[in-house]
Amino acid sequence: MITYLVMNLVFFLSVVLFLPKKLSKPARAFWITLAGLLVLTAIFDPIIIALDIVAYDPTRILGVYFLGAPIEDFFYAVYAACIVPLIWHTLERYDGQTS
Repeated sequence: MITYLVMNLVFFLSVVLFLPKKLSKPARAFWITLAGLLVLTAIFDPIIIALDIVAYDPTRILGVYFLGAPIEDFFYAVYAACIVPLIWHTLERYDGQTS
């Protein structure tokens, strides 16, 4: 049986695949985006769960909640803040090479 934490870690490994060989310090925009995504997750996830739009199998979560949402939900916000810019820059790099 796979847990949400294990699933999140597997998806996060995809971020590692896109990491550039030379890492630089994340830009200020990254931190602002990450903070915004985490705040939005903290606001809307508990509402979505309370309205029974989404339900979690209690045997597959850690049981740690933040403002009514399982802690694993916040992983998706971190993942999105990391993977979207990495994909963007990777595709931009490939686009520049084909010209």
